[in-house]
Amino acid sequence: MWHYKNFVQSGEWALTVIAPTGGVVAGAIVIVGSIVGVAKGTASAGAEVEIRPEGVYDLAKVPADALAAGAIAKVDPATGIVGAAGTKSIGWIVAAAGAGSTTARVRLVPGIA
Repeated sequence: MWHYKNFVQSGEWALTVIAPTGGVVAGAIVIVGSIVGVAKGTASAGAEVEIRPEGVYDLAKVPADALAAGAIAKVDPATGIVGAAGTKSIGWIVAAAGAGSTTARVRLVPGIA
């Protein structure tokens, strides 16, 4: 394995970030500026937490919303909940999620606009 004096972590499978105000819960969306990922563990605000910035996850969604497969997945940055009125794009809806369902299957896509 190559070692560089300034290497910190690969960032391919996980990133370590500082948990935002309010802290984070394992399995929930974490937004730190433009970085979006799913928390591996629970952490208090200001503590380090490992997040996964890519992959497919079942995430909490607004129960009243119907989301089509292939649509851009958006979350409300204040709640981290996927929904039609979300303002932060995080990836793609990979399986249709009808009204009444509480989760959406999302493929996180870093840098999606």
